[in-house]
Amino acid sequence: MEAQVKLSDRLDAWLRGDGPKTLDSLIALFGEKGFAILFVILLAVAALPLPTGGVTHVFEVIAMLLALELIAGRRQVWLPRRWRERDLGPAAQQRFRELLVKRIRWLESRSRPRLGALLSHRLSGVVYGLVVLGLSLTAFVAPPFTGLDTLPAMGVVVISLGILLEDSLIVLAGTLIGALGVFVVIGLGRLIVEAIGALF
Repeated sequence: MEAQVKLSDRLDAWLRGDGPKTLDSLIALFGEKGFAILFVILLAVAALPLPTGGVTHVFEVIAMLLALELIAGRRQVWLPRRWRERDLGPAAQQRFRELLVKRIRWLESRSRPRLGALLSHRLSGVVYGLVVLGLSLTAFVAPPFTGLDTLPAMGVVVISLGILLEDSLIVLAGTLIGALGVFVVIGLGRLIVEAIGALF
């Protein structure tokens, strides 16, 4: 692990580089781990205090499409050209450098490979896709402007980082965070909708 370039360093170099900050360039950089790194970037928009500019739902839809590809057994990422060429924007790039890369470095310092072979199994990819699909859908249907999409989105980010770092313990932690997020969205979301309905 030490002989390799760390995930945080690769992501930081990509964010600071002169090239386009598109999903296409990210896929090219991470190759076979393209699904996991895309889930980190796409769902971090909802999981971190970032200026979204209204793109949160768009990124969640893209994440759900990618999850369906994993469920179908695809190994290579496919996305429509328009989505692949979508730029993250300078504000999001800056916040990613300040928040996401810093958190990944913190996680890396505490991570070590645990049951990495299990995470690379084909069936694990299908289960990964199902979990990401469920959590991304939960984040998508969370009542707007409530912040309830944060926990399910964070669950996807942590699970994906666990896969990138080949650490099953981090994957488990992300699954628990995501499950908590589902319960919060269902419980509090229902209360919010009922409260709004009572006003009318």
